Amino acid sequence: MKFHNFSTILLALFLSQEQGSLAFAPSTTTQVTPSSKHSKSSIKYQSVCCNVLRGKFTALSSTVSASGNESNPDAMTIQILMSDTGGGHRASANALRDALQTLHGDKIECDIVDIYTEYGPFWPLNSYPAIYKFMAEYSFLWKAFYEFGATPFGLILNEFLLETFCFDSFTDCLSRDHFNKGRRADMVVSVHPLTQEIPLKILNFLDSNGKSRESGRTTPFVTVVTDLGGAHPTWFNSGVDKCFVPSDALYQCAIDRNVKPEQIVQHGLPIRRGFWGENLSDVTKIISDSPKSGNSNIFADIFGRFSKEKDNKKFLFNDESNIKNRMRSKLSLEVDTLTALVVGGGDGMGGI
Repeated sequence: MKFHNFSTILLALFLSQEQGSLAFAPSTTTQVTPSSKHSKSSIKYQSVCCNVLRGKFTALSSTVSASGNESNPDAMTIQILMSDTGGGHRASANALRDALQTLHGDKIECDIVDIYTEYGPFWPLNSYPAIYKFMAEYSFLWKAFYEFGATPFGLILNEFLLETFCFDSFTDCLSRDHFNKGRRADMVVSVHPLTQEIPLKILNFLDSNGKSRESGRTTPFVTVVTDLGGAHPTWFNSGVDKCFVPSDALYQCAIDRNVKPEQIVQHGLPIRRGFWGENLSDVTKIISDSPKSGNSNIFADIFGRFSKEKDNKKFLFNDESNIKNRMRSKLSLEVDTLTALVVGGGDGMGGI
């Protein structure tokens, strides 16, 4: 079987509004070459599915696919990094997994990891969810923590402390073989602001066989930003392959953090299956019929799918405005009325 369409993976990963708005920003092809450490296995995976993914989930005792069934030995694996600081990060991870399951069944398997709770070496690093809940009760503490962490000194201090105390334990996380395939994750996706800097350094270290923490990464790494109107600077790292953002404001935040336009894909937020509304049959048909680049490198083919100009995004959705209008009508919203969504979390901690 040939996994001919990289866009099916990234569309599934970042299927924010299912049949809703998908505003793709211009991007360029990203070339990723497997390291020598993985070269033999990558040949096999290219012929089976795609040279994209690898992973596991220690919280589970048995190996399961995205669909919940027994693990497929030929499946590609994605490790999704998050932390249960609030409900949105796990919800986004679950939404991505469900989209992958819907589009690809057991061909892709997802390992969702609360990296701090499972791999934090000691308190407070292994107790972020409890600390988050405490700060939510006393929002002035959250304000101080959030704003200090966004300063240049706070960012440097955070990176230093995490690399000093978490590098080894987080390396265990990114090295784990949850699905018993004899390899680590073929692709890593972050849905949390504190899972960029150190995981990227760890992948550099692993892919360079321990030679460097600053370069050498060949494992694809993608960030999916789950905040809407504002975002902490730690969300954005110029070393990622792609950074998916849901709004104009966050597109600018990424630019301000030196993420290049060709790395940014402006998209909606991942939403869980119950809110998809319309079934995926039309979407999967459009994906399967979309043009292929013909590039032998699967990563270049997939990421290159997002280099289409905005005028050509019709290869994904034929009439975006009509889809939006239908969904608004279904939700009893006025089609032509400006609609505001008020949310908490991120830089908006506390009651609404």
